[in-house]
Amino acid sequence: MSKLRNILIGAGIATVGCIGTKLAVDYFRHRGQEETVDETAGDAEPTSVEEVAYAVVEDSTIQTFLDNSFGSPGRYVPTRPPKIFDYQEFQCLVIWAYDHEKEKNQLLAFKYTDEGRKMIASVGYSAEATDYNLNLEETPFAIEVNGEQITSGQGETDGTDEVDFVPAGA
Repeated sequence: MSKLRNILIGAGIATVGCIGTKLAVDYFRHRGQEETVDETAGDAEPTSVEEVAYAVVEDSTIQTFLDNSFGSPGRYVPTRPPKIFDYQEFQCLVIWAYDHEKEKNQLLAFKYTDEGRKMIASVGYSAEATDYNLNLEETPFAIEVNGEQITSGQGETDGTDEVDFVPAGA
C-alpha cells in the first residue's frame, strides 16, 4: 500500500481519510464521493484481485494538481470525485474535469510506476461528440462510452454526458 501513499505524496494530493478497500465492480461504477474511512484504521489491503484499494482526497488538492500538471491555472476544473486507487498491481489516478479552453468535459487517467506518472487515457466529451486517445491495452481497464468499452487508439464516437473508467470486460 505504500505505493498508493507515495502517489498521493508525489502528486501533492492530501487524503481526507485513510485508504480503504471495496469490490472493484462497485468502486468503478460509483460516481460519487467514496465513504471516508476512519484515519486511525490505517491503510487497508485488498484481500482478492476483485478488490480495489482507494484513497479519499481533499477536492482542493485535485485542483492544485491540475493547475500544476497542465501549467494553466483554472483551465481544468474537477466535475466529479477523482479515483485514486491500486487495482491488480496498477496504481492510477483518474480525474473528471471541465476543460475551459476546449469547452468540453474531460477524463484524464494516469498510471504510476517506479519511473513516474504516465497518461494512459484522455477523453474529451460533450453531447455532440466524444474524442479519445487511449493506451489501456496493457492494463485491466477500459473507457466506457455509451455502453461500449474502448481500450486503445485515437478516435471519435457519439457524444455523451458521462464517460466511465472501468475494469475491461466488466
